[in-house]
Amino acid sequence: MDLKRNIKKACFVFTVLSLACGSGDSNIENSNNQTIEIRKTLTLGGAHNESAQSIVSTPDGGYAVLGYTQSMDADVTNKSNTSYDFWLLKFDAEGQQQWQRVYGGNDDDRGQEIINTVGGGYAILGSSKSEDGEVSENAGSNDFWMLKLNSSGIIEWEKSFGYFGSDNGFSIIQTQDQGFLLTGVLDVTASEGEGNTNRLNAARHAGGDYWVIKLNQTGELQWRRYYGGNFTDTAYAAAETQAGNFIIVGSSDSDDVDISNNKGSYDFWALKLSNDGELLWEKSFGGSEIDEARDVTMTINGDFLIVGNTRSHDNDVSLNNGAADVWLIKINPSGELLWEKTFGGSSFDSAQAIHKTQNNNYIIGGNSRSSDIDLTENKGQNDAWLFKIDSEGALQSQVSVGGSNIDLLMDVDALENGRVVVVGNSSSADLNIPENKGFTDLLIIETNP
Repeated sequence: MDLKRNIKKACFVFTVLSLACGSGDSNIENSNNQTIEIRKTLTLGGAHNESAQSIVSTPDGGYAVLGYTQSMDADVTNKSNTSYDFWLLKFDAEGQQQWQRVYGGNDDDRGQEIINTVGGGYAILGSSKSEDGEVSENAGSNDFWMLKLNSSGIIEWEKSFGYFGSDNGFSIIQTQDQGFLLTGVLDVTASEGEGNTNRLNAARHAGGDYWVIKLNQTGELQWRRYYGGNFTDTAYAAAETQAGNFIIVGSSDSDDVDISNNKGSYDFWALKLSNDGELLWEKSFGGSEIDEARDVTMTINGDFLIVGNTRSHDNDVSLNNGAADVWLIKINPSGELLWEKTFGGSSFDSAQAIHKTQNNNYIIGGNSRSSDIDLTENKGQNDAWLFKIDSEGALQSQVSVGGSNIDLLMDVDALENGRVVVVGNSSSADLNIPENKGFTDLLIIETNP
């Protein structure tokens, strides 16, 4: 099948002027009024549901996209049933699809993150309910499922980690020792306290906790530990420090056990771990309402930017434009809050991903229902929202992409040629979205440099 014939491309240009506002009205500061040009928008899928969750630029100048698929027709090949499977697609530097692969069994398997690995190939992580097909085992409900692939997507090895409950893997990084760190959530109640390596107070935890698993380069378990309290604690992202320790971020509404200073409802909750999993410090950031961290990246000087969303307007959150906003904080390696910024309009706005560019600016990918304050338009319901900031958090440029239905952005990366690629899912088939193959399609948007 010639997949190029099945991909309708929409090329359009958005010019967004980021106007400086007065104090207390916006975080736009001395914008350069840059233009974001959309090079291509495409949807891929079949008669059921698809979504992209993660993108990584590849050494050949192209990119790879990981998500999940339920379909077995149209753009989805080599799939034998309508259960969810991991879906991996590889594109060249011009955005032309080179190959695709599905991984999983006869139950619900959903890919969440892909990374390049040292020596070539990829590592992918998500969650699996299967115990057949490519999945060698399942302990009950969802398990973390990790696969090590070669550069053509062939499985070199795979591992499952979990217990009786719903244990979901969201993030994977390759560490300085060339091993892997997996993060997500463990159902500690269902595991009956299992899942810790040499850590005290395990019996005091309940519900979902941050679960961090350290593997060596060949996938052998080195340690696994969980962190949290007696309510809901979910880890979404991790980064390694210059010294080889780890920063883990997510959300928590607990106020006991490992959490010492909950600000109210859900907070950004950040941990610093040693390379053997010892908890070095933990910090809560936010206000009295719901605040959820989704991604983290290290700055050029070794500090960390953490991005997510906030509904607060007190404590650590100095500005709220209405409903929910994107919230960005900068911390140092000791967990001290250096500054914080809010972006959004009067409706619901959130961020899923942040990526550092070659010139040490940052791209933030998220979603918006707003058309005012920091935004200029809304196409209908949720739009994919991409914006660029400088190293001090000043908004440089932005674009909203979507149709009249729900369009969500999940991850963002930059290619060697300077193009930015964002991925997510769409249920639209009008305006900026070229077509819809079924219920929800995988969405890819490329910008010009």
